[in-house]
This record gives sequence, C-alpha cells and structure tokens, in this order.
Amino acid sequence: MTFFVEGLNHKTSPVALREQFAVSPSNLASRAAELRLREDLDEIVLLSTCNRVEVYATVRHATRISHSLLGSLCVEPRDFHSCVYAYENVPAMRHLFRVTAGMDSMVLGETEISGQVKQAYETARAAKLTGGTLNRVFQSAFQVVKEIRTRTGIGRGATSVGGAGVELAEKIFGHDLSRQSVMIIGAGQMGEACLRHLTKKGAQSILVSNRSFDRAVELATEFGGSAVRFEDCRAAMAGVDIIVASTCCPKTLLHRADIEEAMASRRNRPLILIDISVPRNIDPKAQGIENVYLYNIDDLNAIVGENVRNRERGLALCNRIIEARTAALVERVCFEQERRHQKEVPFHADWISHPAAVVGG
Repeated sequence: MTFFVEGLNHKTSPVALREQFAVSPSNLASRAAELRLREDLDEIVLLSTCNRVEVYATVRHATRISHSLLGSLCVEPRDFHSCVYAYENVPAMRHLFRVTAGMDSMVLGETEISGQVKQAYETARAAKLTGGTLNRVFQSAFQVVKEIRTRTGIGRGATSVGGAGVELAEKIFGHDLSRQSVMIIGAGQMGEACLRHLTKKGAQSILVSNRSFDRAVELATEFGGSAVRFEDCRAAMAGVDIIVASTCCPKTLLHRADIEEAMASRRNRPLILIDISVPRNIDPKAQGIENVYLYNIDDLNAIVGENVRNRERGLALCNRIIEARTAALVERVCFEQERRHQKEVPFHADWISHPAAVVGG
C-alpha cells in the first residue's frame, strides 16, 4: 500500500494555471470519485483552494502511480507537468502535515487552510472515498495542527496591514467587533482589504466615502453598507467607531479640530483612526486627543513585521512536532500491518526504501 500526494500550488504555478485545475466545493466528491475509479485508487481526498490543488490517495501497487492525476481536472489541455510535485509515503505525510498547519502557505502559519483541509477530508469521507489509511493520516494531521497551535506562536498575530488594523481594533474593543461601526475614506485596494478584515471579524455597520461616489456605492453595496459623499465624511465621523483613511489625496483630510468636534458629539466614546495613506490624511496631532487611537502605515507595518518574526521563531519547534508525529504514525501503521499479516510488501518497508518522488516541485 502506498500513500501519495500529487499537486501544484502558488510556489510552483501562477494563478492563471491554478485556476484551470480548480474544483468547486460542490464538485469535490464527484470529481474525486471519478479519479478514484479511473486510476483504480483505493482511497482519495481532493483538496482545492485558491493557492493549491492536491490529490491525496492510496494505491496497492506503487507502479500504478502515474503522476498525471491532475490532468483530468484541467479545463484546457496544456503542458503543466513542470509545475507538478509528487510525494510518496513519509514525504507525502510530512507534506500533508505542513500544509494543514499553514507552514506551506503564502502567509506562514495562516489558519484558514486547516479548515479547508478538514472540509475536503470530511467531503471525501462522507462520500465513502476514504478508508483506514487516509482516515488515520488526516486525523493525525489535525492533531499536528492542534499541537502546533498550542505549543508555538506560528499562527498568532496579523501578517498583513489589514489584519494588523483588526488586531488593534480587537485590543481596544475586545474580540467581538459586531457592535462597532466602520467608515472607510477612499476605496483603494489597501483600504478595501482592511475593511474586509474588519467585516470578517464581525463589524457590520459600514460606511464608504470616496471622491467617486459611484465607486463608494459599489463597495458599500458589496459589504451591505451605505455610501457617504466625500464632502460629508467629516459629519459622519460622530457615528462610527473605526475610521480607515486610504486615499491618494496629498493633504490632510481630517484635522485635529474635526476629530475633537466628532468626539464631543459621540460623548468621548473610543475612536480608532487607521491612516494607511501616504502622504497621511489624518492630522498626527489627533493622537493627543483623549480616547482617540491613531495608527499610521508605519505602525501597522511594525506590527506585521514583529508578528512575522514571532512566527519564524516557532518554525524549528513546528518541524520537530511534525517529525515526531510522522515517526509515531509510521510506527503505528507498520505495527498494524504486521499484525494483519498482509502478503504484500510491508507498508513500512516501502516507506523507508522509497523516498519522495518529486516532479517539477
């Protein structure tokens, strides 16, 4: 029995290629079942995210692994083999553990991938596409994630400007931002990203102000909010808790006097000002106003940098955890296969004598 993975990801292929292989969540089970039947696989889990498409499977005879499973998923025929990686047995297990723990992600330690892996596995299991081997390996992967998150800081702290803004808001208002209202001034890419992070954390009352009112309406509609004309954004300050300024305007838009006036109207409730514009749009002197918390792009970048360094410091321990879990699972699988007295080549012998086969990875 051989356990293997074949895939491509953001490290080996551009998005223009990855999107040709993408499988929607509703089609995961049916496409995986097709692959299992055509390739005569014993078990299979198909994982498809924005950054990777991977097939995890088992087969009774290693010679039957073609390293071309992904071909049938491609929308348009093309030469993609140089972008594909393939690992067998121990290296395949190690790869799964790293992927699930966010150690193979674009952002080191990101936590969303563990949920995506679990959903892919549960979809395959519900469709009866998994068995003893994949069930055991994937359950071990989830245990690895739990141990890594408990013992290391690799998944803690924001690693983007938008995430850093949310991190600051949570420190001031608590982790529940559902009662906080947000206004974004300037509907640029970074401001929109910050808004996405805030709404993902629960912020619901959204105002969008932009020089182009049509663009303000467009973005506000996307987030279920309201558009505010650019000249009216100062008046709207009194009713919001978090303001994100992200415009191309080369001058100050919100002066200290404007913010003092807003604070008087809001009875001094805390106000977070996130100025990610360069040049800055919010008067730096506003920092001296009671209950006003002003952060600029350098403040957010400093938070991101420190969080990234903290994650990198935990890498060595993460690797030790993965190696220990891998060794423990190999020993367990070997023991169980010996006990069953299978006639085929022992699982552990195959794992030890045949390291990863890597194609273009």
